[in-house]
Amino acid sequence: MKLVILDRDGTINHEREDYIKSSDEWVPLPGALEAIARLNHAGWHVVVATNQSGIGRGLFDMVALNAMHAKMNQMLSRVGGRIEAVFFCPHTPEDNCTCRKPLPGLFQTIGQRFGCSLEGVPMVGDLPRDVLAAQSVGCEPHLVRTGQAATMTEAELLDLRQRVPDLTIHPDLSAFADFIVLRERRSHGEDEPVATHMGELG
Repeated sequence: MKLVILDRDGTINHEREDYIKSSDEWVPLPGALEAIARLNHAGWHVVVATNQSGIGRGLFDMVALNAMHAKMNQMLSRVGGRIEAVFFCPHTPEDNCTCRKPLPGLFQTIGQRFGCSLEGVPMVGDLPRDVLAAQSVGCEPHLVRTGQAATMTEAELLDLRQRVPDLTIHPDLSAFADFIVLRERRSHGEDEPVATHMGELG
């Protein structure tokens, strides 16, 4: 089974400093939904692992969260994409849970649900905690320079690379999707050119 794990806020959709609290505030990043569709068309199953402490903080409830994901899935279906499942942590840091990234709980649940090892499974996020969580369970870590990573300094990126030596960095989710699809084609001896959005890779 070809599985990809994506962060949500800052990776698939725009972030807000005051949290995304409703479906109206959920707005996809340019090209992100199409990137998921390209992964799907190449045979990848896509799941989301996201911290949603706004629930624990009382900023929105499960009805609102479900409405956000219904909107995401509806917009994805229009471009031929699909997300298999969304795994989320509703806790605040003070709750001391095991599922809030960078802790591994969400990823362990994904492995259990799909009955597979996460060793080498690509994981994409816009925060150090995303790739640190990925690394802790053996996932292949990828950082996109959207969301909060867009403002990371070179020194911060260097520090993250030292902590996560096998990290690959992409401009956005489109570039990641092109990277993964092209890498797989080349591994199968298929060298025909594909349209890409790739920029600098780590």
